[in-house]
Amino acid sequence: MASIRKLPDGRWQAQYRPFPGGKQITRTTRRKTDAQRWLDEQTTALVSGNYVDPNAGRVTFGEYFERWAARQLWAPGTERAMTLAARSVTFWDVPMRSLLRSHVEAWVKHMQTMDRGPGQPPGLAPGTIRTRFNNVRATLRGAVKDRVIAADPGEGVRLPRARRADVAMQLPTAGQVRTLLDSAERDFRTFVALAAFAGLRLGEAAALKVGDFDLDDRRLVVHRQVQRERGGGVEIRAPKYGSERTIYLADGLVTIVRGHMARLRGRGADRWLFHGENGNPPHQNTVGYWWRKTRTIAGCPTTKLHDLRHFYASGLIAAGCDVVTVQRSLGHSSATVTLNTYAHLWPTAEDRTRAAAAAMLGEVFAPTDEQLTNDGAA
Repeated sequence: MASIRKLPDGRWQAQYRPFPGGKQITRTTRRKTDAQRWLDEQTTALVSGNYVDPNAGRVTFGEYFERWAARQLWAPGTERAMTLAARSVTFWDVPMRSLLRSHVEAWVKHMQTMDRGPGQPPGLAPGTIRTRFNNVRATLRGAVKDRVIAADPGEGVRLPRARRADVAMQLPTAGQVRTLLDSAERDFRTFVALAAFAGLRLGEAAALKVGDFDLDDRRLVVHRQVQRERGGGVEIRAPKYGSERTIYLADGLVTIVRGHMARLRGRGADRWLFHGENGNPPHQNTVGYWWRKTRTIAGCPTTKLHDLRHFYASGLIAAGCDVVTVQRSLGHSSATVTLNTYAHLWPTAEDRTRAAAAAMLGEVFAPTDEQLTNDGAA
């Protein structure tokens, strides 16, 4: 299965077959000891299960990604994100067996410092860099499992630090939300209200139909979302994993939605609640235009539509809702996602201790009808 022979020119050739009937792998060296060392390494890898076919690594990163991606069961949005990340690398044409940690580090540095055009700050946001990095690492881990490379060259690469959630998150005040609602055009006001008081994502709100609501029972079922296709089209598909949910609506929000529905044309539960082009619901670009116009009028130029979802979550937490309740209301895939995003909004042990002590102080020093006196004490 493995052997070393001396060639007529004096060099030494090591050869082996990784499995019976497989293609013979060879390597030629000037010294017999080097040939033996290489053969020992390959044999050890075969026995330990860490064997990588030297010829498999000749494929470039780009070629491997396209073959690997074709086998994956991805939603359209995931496929776009993975392809965007893979095509952003600076080592697309590098053979997999030549791929080093330094290649990955150089790509991360490029993302941090790249020119984004006139008027734009250089580099991508730390969160965007992390997302692209993790997507590319999924490809590299696939290559390890396929025995194309022995190890993931992205392991241990340092990424730019993201701002802490409690610092980066921008929570609108109640007054700002009121101003945004007042500044929105009549029909878009309902869209803003659903983001602020039901925590809907942009795509979820855009994909609502009349039949998704049970206004008498004050409930809304989320089971689809809008995604923009290339060329400006609209794709309707299921929401993110774990995001299909029932939302229980406040009376005020029911009133806003009921008034909105009364202005819609036609009849039937299958009508879109909001309208874009060609009879379709609005996609991200259309809603983005409406939102930028609204926040400019409201004097909130940096507020994002997604910040209204954070506003809704903060209200649930302030009202004493537990992690699982908030998770289900927001459609997070797990309670871990909720805690990673909003842990800083829950009261800490110190907050609860102070509140308990304040309650005791209030009880002790509360006015009483009986006058406390030491008269008659022994």
